[in-house]
Amino acid sequence: MDRPHGLSVRLKLTLSYAGFLMLAGALLLAAVWLFLLRYVPEQALLVNPDTDLNGVFPVRSGLLRVFAPRAAAVLAFLLVFGLVGGWILAGRMLAPLTRITDATRKAATGSLSHRIELEGPNDEFRELADAFDGMLERLEAHVAKQQRFAANASHELRTPLAITRTLLNVARKDPNSANGELVNRLQVVNTRAIDLAEALLLLSRADQRSFAAELVDLSLAAEEATETLLPLADKNGVTIETSGDMAPTIGSPALLLQLTTNLVHNAIVHNLPERGTVWVKTGVDPTTVVLTVENTGEKLTPQFVSTLVEPFRRGTERIHTDHAGLGLGLAIVKSITQAHDGNLTVAPRTAGGLRVTVRLPAAPAHAGR
Repeated sequence: MDRPHGLSVRLKLTLSYAGFLMLAGALLLAAVWLFLLRYVPEQALLVNPDTDLNGVFPVRSGLLRVFAPRAAAVLAFLLVFGLVGGWILAGRMLAPLTRITDATRKAATGSLSHRIELEGPNDEFRELADAFDGMLERLEAHVAKQQRFAANASHELRTPLAITRTLLNVARKDPNSANGELVNRLQVVNTRAIDLAEALLLLSRADQRSFAAELVDLSLAAEEATETLLPLADKNGVTIETSGDMAPTIGSPALLLQLTTNLVHNAIVHNLPERGTVWVKTGVDPTTVVLTVENTGEKLTPQFVSTLVEPFRRGTERIHTDHAGLGLGLAIVKSITQAHDGNLTVAPRTAGGLRVTVRLPAAPAHAGR
């Protein structure tokens, strides 16, 4: 947006300093005249015994003739001093703002790696610079995360498309091959591509918070997710145990059900080869509702667990089994949790396996009325 150029802040401050100094000088001179010179009599009788120069002489008017030019000279000096001193002081005061402005221009061009790192006492400019550095750091991390996500998403989407192209090329070169097997393999690849696209759309929807908020009971969502995934649990020899109280919160029923389903699904799939267990528990605090999903499994390090919420992150067991997922399960859970102003905690269990805890704001007392 083009705007007309106005006076610079430095010039405005300089004029303000000079004007204030001139006003203070004028008030001081006025006070001298008001409280001193006004008490000088208009005329005075002068008697000199040594000479004949005796008589009445004007005193106040004489002092005024002497005082006025000197007062004007003082005001002129204050004007020059105020302009020069104000210009220097304004420049020193606005120097941090100049650095912040330069950093803003660099950030506008896409350079997010630099920092202001303003020295000096903790004043308003220092607080502004530190806040701007923090914003740049978060923006840089967010942009890097989005770039990694875009690269990973492109790679994941390219894989099923490349497989499809290969299968079609083989079928075209060998017209006598059985089409049934080709169709089945294409169906599997196409299903995976559709699931990936739906997961990406769900992730984008959660990030944008484009949903209508309603009253949701997490305990009911946990029960529904558990019932839906019972056949998968039976197939994998996993026992699901549910417990807890009502956990009312405000949010999207579909997204919160997806969150719960993802957690229970991950707990079933990434479990012991046989006789595994999944614990699903809900609870409520004065200000938050809690959903905890734990499962048995192999022992995991805290460093490895901390990376599981990143998009397209897969453990070795996810790649080498027939349950290879999209690598978006916990990433979607994290995004949905953040979209509902909640907190996600992922920690390894001492005996092996994983403990995932989701904390969301509890619904206000009037929400259920």
